[in-house]
Amino acid sequence: MADKTQEDGGVSFPFPFPPYSIQKDFMAELYQVLEAGKIGIFESPTGTGKSLSLICGALTWLRDFEQRKQQEEARCLLEPGAGPVPEGQDPRPAAPSTSSPGGEPDWVTQFVQRKEERDLAERVREEQLRRRKREERLQQTRHSAQLKHTARRRRQEEEETEALLRLSREVLSEGPGTEQLEQLEPGEEELVLAEYASDEERRAASRVDEEEDLEEEHVMKIYYCSRTHSQLAQFVQEVRKSPFSKETRLVTLASRQTLCVNEEVRSLGSVQLINDRCVEMQRHQYESKHRAEADMPKRRRQESLAACPFYNLEQTQLLRDEILVEVKDMEQLVALGREARGCPYYGSRLAIPAAQLVVLPYPMLLHTATRQAAGIRLQGQVVIIDEAHNLIDAITGIHSTEVSGSQLCQAHSQLLQYMERYRKRLKAKNLMYIKQILYLLEKFVAVLGGNIKQNPNTQSLSQTGTELKTINDFLFQSQVDNINLFKIQRYFEKSKVSRKLCGFTERYGAVLPPPREQSRLSGLQHFLQSLQPGVTEAPAAPLEEAEVGAVRAASPLMHIEGFLAALTTASQDGRVILSRQGSLSQSSLKFLLLNPAVHFAQVVKECRAVVIAGGTMQPVSAFREQLLAHAGAEVERVVEFSCGHVIPPENILPLVLCSGPTSQRLEFTYERRELSAMVDETGRILCNLCNVVPGGLVCFFPSYEYQRQVLAHWDKSGLLARLAVRKKIFQEPKKASQVEQVLAAYSRCIKSCIQVGGPVTGALLLSVVGGKMSEGINFSDDLGRCVVMVGMPYPNIRSPELQEQMAYLDQRLPRSPGQVPPGKALVENLCMRAVNQSIGEQGLSRPSAGWQGGRDTEGDLSCWLSHLMAGGGGQGTQAVCHGELKAGFTRSPASVPPGRAIRHQRDFASIVLLDQRYTRPSVLAKLPAWIRDRVEVKATFGAAFAALRKFHREKVGSS
Repeated sequence: MADKTQEDGGVSFPFPFPPYSIQKDFMAELYQVLEAGKIGIFESPTGTGKSLSLICGALTWLRDFEQRKQQEEARCLLEPGAGPVPEGQDPRPAAPSTSSPGGEPDWVTQFVQRKEERDLAERVREEQLRRRKREERLQQTRHSAQLKHTARRRRQEEEETEALLRLSREVLSEGPGTEQLEQLEPGEEELVLAEYASDEERRAASRVDEEEDLEEEHVMKIYYCSRTHSQLAQFVQEVRKSPFSKETRLVTLASRQTLCVNEEVRSLGSVQLINDRCVEMQRHQYESKHRAEADMPKRRRQESLAACPFYNLEQTQLLRDEILVEVKDMEQLVALGREARGCPYYGSRLAIPAAQLVVLPYPMLLHTATRQAAGIRLQGQVVIIDEAHNLIDAITGIHSTEVSGSQLCQAHSQLLQYMERYRKRLKAKNLMYIKQILYLLEKFVAVLGGNIKQNPNTQSLSQTGTELKTINDFLFQSQVDNINLFKIQRYFEKSKVSRKLCGFTERYGAVLPPPREQSRLSGLQHFLQSLQPGVTEAPAAPLEEAEVGAVRAASPLMHIEGFLAALTTASQDGRVILSRQGSLSQSSLKFLLLNPAVHFAQVVKECRAVVIAGGTMQPVSAFREQLLAHAGAEVERVVEFSCGHVIPPENILPLVLCSGPTSQRLEFTYERRELSAMVDETGRILCNLCNVVPGGLVCFFPSYEYQRQVLAHWDKSGLLARLAVRKKIFQEPKKASQVEQVLAAYSRCIKSCIQVGGPVTGALLLSVVGGKMSEGINFSDDLGRCVVMVGMPYPNIRSPELQEQMAYLDQRLPRSPGQVPPGKALVENLCMRAVNQSIGEQGLSRPSAGWQGGRDTEGDLSCWLSHLMAGGGGQGTQAVCHGELKAGFTRSPASVPPGRAIRHQRDFASIVLLDQRYTRPSVLAKLPAWIRDRVEVKATFGAAFAALRKFHREKVGSS
């Protein structure tokens, strides 16, 4: 039974168990942020039940909002002159409007007011009617399974009828009187570009994707987004455990690649190919539906482009209602789509307007075009961005793109051959735009120092290095400043030339077979073959004869299209990096976004409230200055909230160590860190720590190269062997696929050492900040008793990209007297963000089962590791984690102290920061508050060692 916790202001927060005081404070502050329409930066350490606090706090506010809105609607109908209550806006009474300045007669003013009141009452009645119909429809869906079976049976009948009609059309199309312009193979007609109308000529045209105008009005909703699908799935599970699970209309959004249930389309593999095939099948369905029976097709259509059996309005609407009646995760959504013969991708999109909680990944919210395509409307809504510590990097990454010299040459070759193949069928405008694209590709290769007519793999560049240009300078240097890139980009979007070219290369592989009539293409064909390693001179087989199940890569022209889109969306806020690396194929053009706030401004402007949450949000100044201020957020609108941890202060010991056992000053600057004395001192410190720290110890190095140098030196000096006497040594693997194996062996070793005893007391895991093990892996109890951070992981200050970002911030951000330059602050922020992710986001984690009914299920790998420690096989969780690691969502022990290392009140851990620069006030201020408040600075190693020995002896004895 849910407990009711009464908070300040009379707000009652339903919760599945008695919440911590920090959870009460979190929910109360969140409620006030949503109520006042502010932007909140919330920091809640991992393990403090952040997800459940977000759910209960936000949904409590939404419940109260909807109740107030319905009360205002009722008052509006009973009392003339009540204030307007449009859907998605605050129902609280607005300030009374002033009289008209025009000085009209009273009867005119009264007439206008009465008319406005009548219109308002009518809108309220319509809204209530829509709400009532929606509730009746969902209630009917909830209690009746007959609709599902009836709709499925009707759909099967329609499919049988459509199959018969298609068969009759094909028979008629093979009859006399059909004449072809050229000898094209069956289905090849789909590859030819349709006649293109320019901007002005195309305004009147209507498209398939715009046919759904049946959309209902958007209700007030909360958009919750996180980085990975696994994090979203965990959040949905938390909603299902919350007191709001039965009354919340929730929909989970994902890509076609994730939600598609058409196995033929799913087998394409590539996201872009799946998207394009889906749209093409819709278009074919639309055209076949509206084509008169007398207008039979002149040529047989490609069989694979038949209408999708899952794309049916009636079935999709039924699926939409099924989604809304009960909270479902993505796996359940896909299973339901297969059962109901409806499309989960479009069913979830149809459910957005009526949903109260929309769960979606970062790109769907942060990328404007993707957001619009999904039907997401932010006006007056609430957005919660979780796991937002890397939000700035995520926005930058989504809107940055890179193309290699090899892709430029390949795109040019494919497009040139496509034009030659279909030259007689292409209209003049298509030919004109294709020639302009070919010209752009040629000039882009030339600006890198290459020749479009030669093999990029064998072209050596006379000039190497990295060059950074503004967009205008790049276009001028490339000699393409006279071409309207906006029209080229629009041509890409409307003509779908990238998709056509992709289908062209799908059909013929990498090389087009020589036409019977055009021997002049043979030279080009040899060149195309030379671009493909291992391709013989025999004609490539069509796609149907290729290997089954191979994942098909997207056309290189799609990458070029993304690069051009980036060039046309940012002028002053973007740079182009020309990277010349020996050969043309290894060289590249990269678009770098310097101001991510440009793409976040619309979210800030349109949303009622925005919440940016994470386990470690420090340094908060980066969000305030680089993101929110540039996005147009007023200073008074931004609110910060940081809560402590559930553990008592005595269960965590963060230390800053200024010197080693031989009194060597610890300052791992680039000039000093490779000195033999510094490397030896680091080894002696670890040897001493291994003698007093039980279980697992994780040590972070600032880079892979430095870790390699240190280990090589320790191996020669014998320090590595001394370390192995007390701890078995594990090292971060070079391949992401090996991470799981290393973690499993690390866990087994610690478990065995604890059970058996002996001189070896656990394991030492050597990792790299920002590497495969530096974020996301949770450690419970003995898996992570101490984390050591060697030095400060500052980024490469000589990087042209970083130097340009620093110069950009120095130019754009105001600098107050006494403050460090914004560019220098950026470097320190990047360093401390990496440190916090290692020591503050991982830390001690809880046991995997039976802890307070599952207060926080963000455990991922930690749950699996904990299960291994308890003697379980870990098979179920292991399979999930293995899938996530293969998908690129790496977890990591790099952060073992308080965050994910400390998950319950009896857990404990120590943190050791090896560098005296951590004592600087500006650095300490950027640690998480619950770590910063407990940091102890030790000038000598003896004092630090004594504190660590006492801490771990007391904790082991009490446990």
